[in-house]
Amino acid sequence: MKKLLFTPLIFLQLLVNAQEVEFITNSRLILGGEKEKSASISAGDIDQDGDIDVVVADGRHWPQTNKVFFNNGFGIFTVSRLLDDVYETSYATELADFDGDGDLDVAVGNDMAPNAIYLNDGKGNFTKSGTFGNDYSPTRNLKTVDIDADGDIDILITNRGRVNEICLNNGLGEFKERIEFGSSDDSTIDVDVADIDQDGDMDLILANRDGQQNYIYLNDGNLTFDVRIIFGTGSDETRSVGVIDIDSDGFLDIITANIGEPNAIYFGDSNFSYQRNIIFDSSSDESYSLDFGDLDNNGSIDIAIANSGSPNKVFLNFQNAEIWKEFQLSSGDLDTYDIIINDLNNDQRLDIIESNSDDLNYFYFNRVKQTSNK
Repeated sequence: MKKLLFTPLIFLQLLVNAQEVEFITNSRLILGGEKEKSASISAGDIDQDGDIDVVVADGRHWPQTNKVFFNNGFGIFTVSRLLDDVYETSYATELADFDGDGDLDVAVGNDMAPNAIYLNDGKGNFTKSGTFGNDYSPTRNLKTVDIDADGDIDILITNRGRVNEICLNNGLGEFKERIEFGSSDDSTIDVDVADIDQDGDMDLILANRDGQQNYIYLNDGNLTFDVRIIFGTGSDETRSVGVIDIDSDGFLDIITANIGEPNAIYFGDSNFSYQRNIIFDSSSDESYSLDFGDLDNNGSIDIAIANSGSPNKVFLNFQNAEIWKEFQLSSGDLDTYDIIINDLNNDQRLDIIESNSDDLNYFYFNRVKQTSNK
């Protein structure tokens, strides 16, 4: 069994513009006290009290219960409840307002079991309202976005080894219309959505495993995705992607987290070729997830990487992605399936949350400490 050893506080320290940036965790900064097979986390103001709450998907291939954790306003989760009393093989969860009533609902993606929608009463009490997608697919991830631009939130499902799905919302939080994307043998683990070709509609960026080519699928404006752009080496084991203009040149770039090979960024250009790339993490760890945001408040986009079997890491971006500084987030060998960035304690600094399989789920406060000039 893997062990994570903590001193009273774990500090990550770095000197940036005469400031010391610290990511801090301890035995109190956890989501509950149970070691579940957690695979996914999503964060948002579930009970509409002005702070960020968290929902955790547990189980993976083994049925467990999913949970909601409520923030006490100081970034500590002192109240939790079950999302449902059903035990499920949950791999993914996302928060979004599916029924258009102004509060955050929950979508849960399950492995070889029906996916589920839970509607919020506005106070963080959830009622299961229906399902979405094929009932028995190997779901690995969900993406929530208004992909058809009709004003409601749709759901994209990635199914490893089977065709992927777009489930269109009818505006009531019901997902009766389904469109397939990718090919029937894709080993897709993750998908991001962005207007890659700058034509006003949303395109799909796929992370494929099992040595398959990674693709961008361009939207023709009618949710047909026949045109593909390749990125990556052609034989990657990519488990997570993120899309943002990380070098501030006006074109969207693609961040990849890979298993057993370096993690790289593929840069967009006027030809949308994604040929230029850099390796920001040369470790060849088993990277399972990524998230990004301005962690040191210097105006650039930084990256957090979740690893299985090696420490999770933070990569700070300087000079428009030309210089990267790497720091370990944890001191132990966790199996982290998901990592997200959000401001948990309302201090205008982005914190980091992990979902760990067979271990506690830790979160890390992001703090700045002025260094002495003496």
